[in-house]
Amino acid sequence: MGRIDLTHSGEYSAPDTASLPVLATRNLVLFPGVAIPIALIRPSSLEIARKAEEQKITIGLCCQMDTRTENPSTPADVAPYGVFVEVLQIFELPDGTKSAFLRATGKFKVKGQADIPSMPGSMLNLTVSKVAESKTGSPATFSMLAELIQKAYKDFCHRTDSDNIQALNIETLGNPVDIINTIATHFPAPPEKKMELLGIYRTINRGEELLRLIEGELQKLSLASDIMERAREELTQEQREVFMRRQMEVMQRELYGDIDDVEKLTAQADEKKLPKAAREAFDKGIAQLRRVNPSAPDYSVIYNYLTTILDLPWNDESPLNNSLPQAREILEQDHFGMTKVKERIVEQVAVAMANPEGKAPILCLVGAPGVGKTSLGVSVAKALGREYQRVSLGGVSDEAEIRGHRRTYIGAMPGRIIDALRRAGKSNPLLLLDEIDKLSRDVKGDPSSALLEVLDPEQNCKFHDNFVDIDFDLSKVMFIATANSLDTIPRPLLDRMEVVEVPGYLLEEKIEIARRHLLPRVEKAVGFPEGELSFSKEALTALIESYTSESGVRQLEKALSSVARKLLVKKMSGENPSLSVTSAREVTALLGPEKFTPQRYETAHVPGIVTGLAWTPHGGEILFIESSLAKGKGEKLVLTGNLGDVMKESATIALQYVRSHAEELSVPIEIFEQNTLHIHVPEGAVPKDGPSAGITMAVSIASTLTGRLVRPKIAMTGEITLRGRVLPVGGIKEKILAAKRAGITDIIMCRENRRDIEAIEPAYVEGLEFHFVDTVSEVLEIALLPA
Repeated sequence: MGRIDLTHSGEYSAPDTASLPVLATRNLVLFPGVAIPIALIRPSSLEIARKAEEQKITIGLCCQMDTRTENPSTPADVAPYGVFVEVLQIFELPDGTKSAFLRATGKFKVKGQADIPSMPGSMLNLTVSKVAESKTGSPATFSMLAELIQKAYKDFCHRTDSDNIQALNIETLGNPVDIINTIATHFPAPPEKKMELLGIYRTINRGEELLRLIEGELQKLSLASDIMERAREELTQEQREVFMRRQMEVMQRELYGDIDDVEKLTAQADEKKLPKAAREAFDKGIAQLRRVNPSAPDYSVIYNYLTTILDLPWNDESPLNNSLPQAREILEQDHFGMTKVKERIVEQVAVAMANPEGKAPILCLVGAPGVGKTSLGVSVAKALGREYQRVSLGGVSDEAEIRGHRRTYIGAMPGRIIDALRRAGKSNPLLLLDEIDKLSRDVKGDPSSALLEVLDPEQNCKFHDNFVDIDFDLSKVMFIATANSLDTIPRPLLDRMEVVEVPGYLLEEKIEIARRHLLPRVEKAVGFPEGELSFSKEALTALIESYTSESGVRQLEKALSSVARKLLVKKMSGENPSLSVTSAREVTALLGPEKFTPQRYETAHVPGIVTGLAWTPHGGEILFIESSLAKGKGEKLVLTGNLGDVMKESATIALQYVRSHAEELSVPIEIFEQNTLHIHVPEGAVPKDGPSAGITMAVSIASTLTGRLVRPKIAMTGEITLRGRVLPVGGIKEKILAAKRAGITDIIMCRENRRDIEAIEPAYVEGLEFHFVDTVSEVLEIALLPA
């Protein structure tokens, strides 16, 4: 059999000895005839490659002996054999890394260090000698060897699930030498083995050694597979579960990082010392968590459930304050006025201090917006030493907001009560149920019914939240509810609470509140030093009467903030304004025209004009009712002024009463047949309703028909019946405050309302004379002047 020369068509033609710059690689051993891209990490490597590409020169490539060497600079740092390479192209990867596409053209042996003037001394410059490899051999032997190597390499790639592209493109290489060198370059063998392969002189011997290397790796893989198979068959069921669990943990760590949720939660539960029922539910949840993949939706539901159980304060209580004088001092510091309310709060605090284990009644603070109901709850919590949490109920229409959602769908969460306890971190906080009158209901249930269990001291010791699904003791929690009106609170819910009315403020009280509380808060918010901004009593009075219309002080704080901002702008503009507002004129100059005209009693010089008292959510107001007669045979009663149905009924009843008592009032009966009575309530844009204007309308009608004037500076409120009885009405305190602001001196009301007057502080009723009546005839006798 003859010999053939399989010389590579692009073999490097160079002197036997040469000096050239060399690229050092950490793990790559390149064989002759192979083209491959490499990353140029070192600046020196990038510079060598660029010069080689620009000047079309050949450079060397050697593998490092030690991968830890950062900058190889001596022959001892690299392998004894390397390859000549051509830099075909330099390109940039998407991540910004520079790479070069190289082709090996021949093999060399390292002789020593070289000095190349054109290359910096920091680069690796070596003297090398060309090695002409022996590529002779039987063609059939080469072909068979290349085929065996190719087959073994493909088998290795399949067994290791490798996507090495060379396993798929080897068929395109027709030359057996190229196949051997290409597979030798890409086979994942240790660099030391590859260096040995590169050092082999005869290519056919290199192929035989490469085949032995690949077959050895295949035998290791088969042996490992057999061992795993035998071990798998010998595993018991329990061992299989342990093995699979560990495999799952390993996979979870690979996919999601270090996951120790179960261990962390279990350790927290051990420290928490949960009650028996809670611990049983927790252990059951932990067992479920172990079986669920972290990527599954149920995992987050179970995890949230377990963390909720751990976060709840099952037995963790706050130490309570036992000093009543200190509690009273806190209430006095935080709130001005409200004598009756603070008295009731102090009683509640005293009972809570004397009997911490007792069942405290649920207080419901009722009053107009801005009178301090919510801030009272904060003060009570501070006075008792309890944690404070506010639960907003305004607009809540889903029962699950109170009882929690069942854990049957993604996004389930506990109700607002349990969530507030979790945020408080204590089992005896003060929970403020804000805006309890704003609850609504829809197809999802009635949240007010769910609150019946929460606010019943006999039942809330075993409150059941659907999400937690364990009874929780709410008997240690102190509940305070707030509302603007009792009308919309369901009767069973209202029956479980003790109503405490929070009245509006007098003018003097608002002035004092502004000075003590609002002004320091405004100075801090706007940026003035404390005490720099000041208001006289006249200026504060102008602000309250002309720029606010409320029972509370919320709008007053906004008006003070507006003045402070305008003064700050002037100050920062260099105008140097006075920061002491002393007169109403200065207030008007800053805020513009008055927004509200203070309600004042107007002396009526004609019959039929009467002053009534009305209640609004913003406080009390005075109400003028006017009547007049006009000739005509049409409709006998005309009502205007945007009146509601109840107020229209009061007008009809008042007219019928006067008509039935026309003889006593000296009114000719013909006047009802020949005239039309027109009753008007001014400010028609404002809706008005309620029974309180019954006696006011009766007096207005009687005054018009008899021609008798109404007594000056008198106002009245009360409901009437067809028989002429006067019935009691509500909102007495707000109405009295409105009467005082308007300059009224006499007030007529039902005798049964005397109890409301007696419950009011003397300061509120000072300067007023009350006339208590039982019948409309008494009202007419007091209210109308002689003919």
